[in-house]
Amino acid sequence: MEINVESQPSKERLNELGVSKWDIWTKEVSKFPWTYDTQETCYFLEGDVIVTPEGGQPVQMGKGDLVTFPAGMSCTWEIKSDVKKHYCFD
Repeated sequence: MEINVESQPSKERLNELGVSKWDIWTKEVSKFPWTYDTQETCYFLEGDVIVTPEGGQPVQMGKGDLVTFPAGMSCTWEIKSDVKKHYCFD
């Protein structure tokens, strides 16, 4: 199970996905476990995060990144600077 990070996607790509219509989630600096029941795609407006999949390597992401988390993945989120992101569960 891999986290897919697309750095600095084009405005066209974001418009195609309808990112601006997705809900927004914010979270302060923290560390917590999370399991994805369904696939999530999100676009970071602010923040710096390290997500470590269970048994996997840490993945860094943050402002300007379009990220897809696979369904069924358990991981640990470590938020280094406050996060604000658009998100969509498929």
